[in-house]
Amino acid sequence: MPPPSNARSRRAVTAYVALGANLGDRRANLEAALGLLAELPRLRLLRVSAFFDTAPVGKTDQPRFLNAVARVETGLPPRRLLRALQIIEDRLGRRRDEHWGPRTLDLDLLLYGDRVVNEPDLVVPHPRMHERAFVLEPLVQIAPDARHPLLKTTAAELLHRLQRR
Repeated sequence: MPPPSNARSRRAVTAYVALGANLGDRRANLEAALGLLAELPRLRLLRVSAFFDTAPVGKTDQPRFLNAVARVETGLPPRRLLRALQIIEDRLGRRRDEHWGPRTLDLDLLLYGDRVVNEPDLVVPHPRMHERAFVLEPLVQIAPDARHPLLKTTAAELLHRLQRR
């Protein structure tokens, strides 16, 4: 019997989420974020990179970051996933006082399947991911063949290009 006409079936999509923290107990902040991410409905945490200790980018007069990337499978649409990430940030003490400033937690939606989203407050793929080793190194560790849908290249190729500069 087919599902009712108002039922919405949504295929699961593989997405990648960048995690970063440079205030408080950075490791504990990332681990808490991963725990909350794993509890989200319609989301399954598949894999997490190692944690990378990195220098800040943009505003450099702040503590070093701890960064990672998580691969998830989700039925949440991109906007709902972004909102869930923002709620996790808020629960773990994220304050948005200063652009590129220090933070207890930063969660960024890097890739959402092969989707391209360009809205005022949501851009996927993340517009600067291909310029940031602190994103590409952990992404390559868990998904070297993840493809950037606009640049038509893999995460491993993007990292290689960045390292050659």
